[in-house]
Amino acid sequence: MKTEMGKDGAHGMARLRGRGAHTIAQHEVTCVVYGMRGAAVALNAAREVLPLDEIGKRAGELIRGSPEMKVVV
Repeated sequence: MKTEMGKDGAHGMARLRGRGAHTIAQHEVTCVVYGMRGAAVALNAAREVLPLDEIGKRAGELIRGSPEMKVVV
C-alpha cells in the first residue's frame, strides 16, 4: 500500500493558498523530515519557505499587518 506520505497535507495547503491564505512551509535545511514540506514546495502550495526559527516571527508580522485578524491578549 502506497501512502504518499505528506502529499495529503500538501494538497490541503495548496487548496488553502488557492483560496487566498498566506501559506508558509519550513525550509528543508531546518527539517528532520522534509516529506510534507517538500511536497508543498513542489506543488507551489507555500507562499513562503522559511527556516523554523523565522516562522513564528513572520506569522506575527502577518497577523499584526492584517486588518481582518485581531489579536486578543
